[in-house]
Amino acid sequence: LAGNENGDIIHQLEYRISRLEGVLRLNKMITESGGKIFATNGKKADFDATVEKCKEAGGSIATPKSPGENDAILYFVKYFNTYAYLGIKQSLIPGKFQLLNGSQLSYTNWYSNEPSGKGEE
Repeated sequence: LAGNENGDIIHQLEYRISRLEGVLRLNKMITESGGKIFATNGKKADFDATVEKCKEAGGSIATPKSPGENDAILYFVKYFNTYAYLGIKQSLIPGKFQLLNGSQLSYTNWYSNEPSGKGEE
């Protein structure tokens, strides 16, 4: 394609993406923080199904790495009045948590006397 045609196609794609993002924001399905897009389909599912759906969508289950990212996740929790699964699991050491790949957490925002592993961290 000629350079001008490429520019036109890119402009059209940018416009379509912008419109789709607008619809998703309007329907409370996406939010952004730290250059990341956080999304939900608004449906309840178990942890394994959540991890799988995130992979199918080309992403991964949310793991907050800053206060802003934590707030992005809380946006959905508050809007849908439910809990959210995170990409965090309890390590072999009781009371300690880690990323799903075994790496250490770089950010935490636990409630007082948490984490306990009882779902109210």
